[in-house]
Amino acid sequence: MSKEVKTDTWTFIKFWSIPGIAYLLYLFVGSAIEGLVIVGVAILLALALKPLVRKVNSFLVKLFGEDKKHQTISAFFAYLIVILVIGAILAIVGPVVVNETTKFVQNFPETFETTFGGWEGVNNFGRNLGIDNLQNEITTTIHRFSNDMLSVLGNNFLSSVSGVADIVMKVVLTLVLTLLFLLDGPGMMESLWNKLGAKDKNNKTIAVARQIVQKMANVVSIFFSRQVLVAMLDGLAAMIIVFILSFIFGFSSTLAIPMGMITMVFYLIPMFGQFIGGTLVTLILFFSSPVAALSFAIVYVVYAQIENNIISPKIQGDALHLSPAIILCAITIGMYMFGLLGAIISIPIAGCIRVLVDEYPNIKAARS
Repeated sequence: MSKEVKTDTWTFIKFWSIPGIAYLLYLFVGSAIEGLVIVGVAILLALALKPLVRKVNSFLVKLFGEDKKHQTISAFFAYLIVILVIGAILAIVGPVVVNETTKFVQNFPETFETTFGGWEGVNNFGRNLGIDNLQNEITTTIHRFSNDMLSVLGNNFLSSVSGVADIVMKVVLTLVLTLLFLLDGPGMMESLWNKLGAKDKNNKTIAVARQIVQKMANVVSIFFSRQVLVAMLDGLAAMIIVFILSFIFGFSSTLAIPMGMITMVFYLIPMFGQFIGGTLVTLILFFSSPVAALSFAIVYVVYAQIENNIISPKIQGDALHLSPAIILCAITIGMYMFGLLGAIISIPIAGCIRVLVDEYPNIKAARS
């Protein structure tokens, strides 16, 4: 027995418009994904700088008294401070890395002879492993690898130049957007809330939405500010270790500050940054003294355990209320979606999702 279902044209259009709009949205996100990521990163960076903006603003208030212009000036100065710090780190670390690499290449024959006993020592080691001429195997492998690398670089030169230019453009665009969000963001958000009806005290939906957005912003600010604090302690520890080792093993103590900066910067990458920074410092120290590099690696691993289990939890204070399993899942998903950038922003995004989950009862009550 068949039944006839009647519907008007408007209902038919509304029904089929939902999948149509969803498909158009999918196409838009797919084509604009890189731009959306740049805008999202700029917003996160602007939120990360909020604590510094507040400190600069309070300093200006103490000097000159209350003034609405101070907020704009504070945002600009906070941004300028960060840019100058990044520039100073690059200016200090870059020449040191180049100098140590050059010095290692120049002193390699002597270091090779002292550490491994020259090619004779290498061949003796090879014979113990059943390889008659380990020297020939190593030189052949290096020669083949260098030829392959030259071929790859030659074939991909134009695409590499284009890729570098693209990265530079994205970095510049992100920095410009970050500054604009710092300067205009608060005013834009206030205007948006007012247009949505924030002044209406009976509008519970907007009040709850505003509260959720504010909590999300605080999650991002807290995460980055405390991450920076722990990173500074990590860099200080690495600097002290390298400084002490310089007196024991006789290499230049001027390496201490650049090595501390390297570990500080890489610590800002969640989960894996500490390992990357420690490995880089160990490699650079190896250029000066292999024994010093091994000593640094051992001491730094011990400190890392103390930091990860005692210092970092105390400073973070479980501010984000996220379990280690959730953090690791967030980093894994973020890393596979957006690479290194995804690993950095995954934890604050997970914290924002937690805020939504916690505020769900308020959202449900506001809609009822």
